[in-house]
Amino acid sequence: MSEPLNPPPAPPDLRRARPDAALTAQEKHGVPSAPPAVTAVARLAADALPDDRYFNRELSWQDFNARVLALAEDASQPLLERTKFLAIFASNLDEFYMVRVAGLKRRDETGLSVRSADGLTPREQLAYIAKRNQDLVERHTGAFEDELRPELAAEGIRIVSWSDLDGPDQLRLSGYFTDQIFPVLTPLAVDPAHPFPYISGLSLNLAVTVRDPEGGTERFARVKVPSNVPRLIRVEAQRERREATFLPLEELISAHLGELFTGMEVTEHHVFRITRNADFEVEEDRDEDLLQALERELAQRRFGPPVRLEVAQDMSEHMLELLLRELEVDPRDVVEVPGLLDLTCLHQLSTVDRKELKYPTFVPATHPAFGERETPKSVFATLREGDVLVHHPYDSFSTSVQRFVEQAAADPKVLAIKQTLYRTSGDSPIVDALVDAAEAGKQVVALVEIKARFDEQANITWARTLERAGVHVVYGLMGLKTHCKTALVVRQEGSTIRRYCHIGTGNYNPKTARLYEDLGLLTADPSIGADLTDLFNVLTGYSRQDTFRNILTAPNGIRRGILRDITAEIEHARAGRPAGVRIKCNSLVDEQVIDALYQASQAGVEVDVVVRGICSLKPGVKGLSENIRVRSILGRFLEHSRILHFRGGESYWIGSADMMHRNLDRRIEALVRVKEPKLARQLDEIFNSALDPSTRCWVLTATGEWAPSPSGDSEVRDHQVELISKHRANG
Repeated sequence: MSEPLNPPPAPPDLRRARPDAALTAQEKHGVPSAPPAVTAVARLAADALPDDRYFNRELSWQDFNARVLALAEDASQPLLERTKFLAIFASNLDEFYMVRVAGLKRRDETGLSVRSADGLTPREQLAYIAKRNQDLVERHTGAFEDELRPELAAEGIRIVSWSDLDGPDQLRLSGYFTDQIFPVLTPLAVDPAHPFPYISGLSLNLAVTVRDPEGGTERFARVKVPSNVPRLIRVEAQRERREATFLPLEELISAHLGELFTGMEVTEHHVFRITRNADFEVEEDRDEDLLQALERELAQRRFGPPVRLEVAQDMSEHMLELLLRELEVDPRDVVEVPGLLDLTCLHQLSTVDRKELKYPTFVPATHPAFGERETPKSVFATLREGDVLVHHPYDSFSTSVQRFVEQAAADPKVLAIKQTLYRTSGDSPIVDALVDAAEAGKQVVALVEIKARFDEQANITWARTLERAGVHVVYGLMGLKTHCKTALVVRQEGSTIRRYCHIGTGNYNPKTARLYEDLGLLTADPSIGADLTDLFNVLTGYSRQDTFRNILTAPNGIRRGILRDITAEIEHARAGRPAGVRIKCNSLVDEQVIDALYQASQAGVEVDVVVRGICSLKPGVKGLSENIRVRSILGRFLEHSRILHFRGGESYWIGSADMMHRNLDRRIEALVRVKEPKLARQLDEIFNSALDPSTRCWVLTATGEWAPSPSGDSEVRDHQVELISKHRANG
């Protein structure tokens, strides 16, 4: 159970300030902002709502990561899966510091006085984050050291220290060090002739002090732990054994520091790790070549200012003072870790062949519409019979969406393929299919979002690969990231042109499609085909269209459409007609959407929210949100789909947008209405399963606690396990 969030209230004049003091990206670059999304009456109603109606988004994110940690602490989960959740917690926290904390520090240092929606200054938020983070880090390390490490050892999977090894193992690993590690290491001295070395972000390092045994003064040196060598070294000579013992690489290096500093006495050594600001913006308006501009910024990313210093808890005071001084780190940004640093290395344990300690093997099923037949039918023939809704990872990505693109590339009747690519895999069959299509003479357009954070370099490489094959590569609109998941195939069928479409909630990535829960609509609906044609004209040309037939787009249409539909539900409730709102998303932060849901609750509309991560809405507050319930589901798969259901209007929407400022104001997003009753029932079943009272989840309270549910001895069902069983039966 997480701590309640009760930050001090903000002055009313600041609480409703814009999230950013600066102009939005689209305003800076001449793209029109979204028109006013609520009526004057609705704005007055929002002004009448209490000032303290939002949870802080950063602290809510920390609560999300605490729920990930809770999965690692859950003894009902398989042991190696619990270990994986410890690694996910650590990698989540790295990115949080590189982006969110870095942004708050930049605001604080530049004197921007803009407060968060709950009224906190950047400095106040940083103080809350630091305190909460130290508690979570100690809990994280304790879960590993006190619970999982002993349980792993009991199963024959050990992570040991150098002193735990016997003589033969030490001898064998010393040889490994001499042959494989020693040549890679470069100890860097610090003295008047050698300035303090640059420490790259997220690298693991040894801070070492050495002394001349003949009475010389102590000197400081830094040894970087190589990142291109496995962090956990397998000790056993025979790897086929069920038991597995691992030695952390820094332990092996520490045991052989004497070989690096021959003739010197090593008096002290400690592990440390720095996290740097990795959040940057490309100044697109001053650069003609976006690729070159982005590559320049990527080169500077590793030189960002430090935002966190992780140190071993036993580090001496004088060593810590030296690091703080030389790295120019604020003492408030120090995190003391009472154990092994950088537990992202625990991902390596997934390679241990112990199936009984992992989730049961899961193979996605082919959707019944695309199932094997005596005479296989093409995807296009299937879609002419009706729309298909695929639900990954339960429905196979490779036999649905990937097959759709691959068949389009190989089909001589296909004239053109247009697709957005936000993130894809390293060996992408989707990109290969687009290359094949272009080389076959088809018109191929790929909108590659090269500003996708932490995938920039990979996407630049893909963009150049596609360009060399003759694909028309577009980098999107200035000031906006293209985050929508859309594909359009234009096919000649006799004397007519038919358009086939895919609009989804997840990336065109066959690897993450086995781990992320996502939805995709495959359709030959002419009106949706016309909508995607118009949308691609916006993305590739100078069209400024922002209204469509069956889709909503950001930055100009999604918030407006959502608020319109919530308002309609309020009118249904006041008229005594059935009304209700159900939302499934990754994050719920946007104040206008939250305020509209509060107003719906006050009008008697029942509202259910299933959110994976951040939620700034306060449910269950008397007079404000008694009719709103919020729950979070985490598990084997990462819940990633976005679904909206408006009961009175009987409308279902799926798409790429979360309820966040960045999605609704600074990205190109797309939601599509799912109209076929059969597909709407599929979405209804997903909601019913997720919202079942016996489904294992966390429930958000009015005070900000995430309470595990159901409690006590109540019957418990697993939402994802139930969906696996259902799709296996249908596939």
